[in-house]
Amino acid sequence: MIGRMTDDKHDPPSRVRLGNRALVVVEDVVYVSIAVLLAVGSLVLVVRAGIELFDGAQKKGGEALIDTLDAILLIFIFVELLYAVRITLKERQIVAEPFLVAGILVCIKEIIVLAVKSPTEYIEKGPEFARAMVEVGLLGVMVLVLAGAAVVLRRKEREPEENENTPSAGGQKR
Repeated sequence: MIGRMTDDKHDPPSRVRLGNRALVVVEDVVYVSIAVLLAVGSLVLVVRAGIELFDGAQKKGGEALIDTLDAILLIFIFVELLYAVRITLKERQIVAEPFLVAGILVCIKEIIVLAVKSPTEYIEKGPEFARAMVEVGLLGVMVLVLAGAAVVLRRKEREPEENENTPSAGGQKR
């Protein structure tokens, strides 16, 4: 009877196991769907960036390079999010680092776009230029904060877990 009670404590009922398996399948389907959308979106952006660069080089000149750079940075964001989904599927938990990198890329993308457009578009509009420069400054601070968080996270991941060095009841390491 005691052995059976122990088994009941460790083994959940079959309906719970079945429900858990069903949720794992649903979770995988959602993550794979997100990954497919990100992959297709990335490919569409690559094609669009190439077309923009080709058309813009013939018509717009320098503005085409800015638009292409904007599209390329957006592609990097998509790919980093795709990596985050892949790691989530592989490790069965959400990992923060790819999202921090995506956030850094978003900030850098906006800094570049604002910095390049500000002198040409906003310089004559005093308050808008000042607002754009404040935005660049705040985005720069965000890059530093996100990079700091990524460094702290990476250091935390390199530390040995507390349980690895704790002797168990038998005096052996786990």
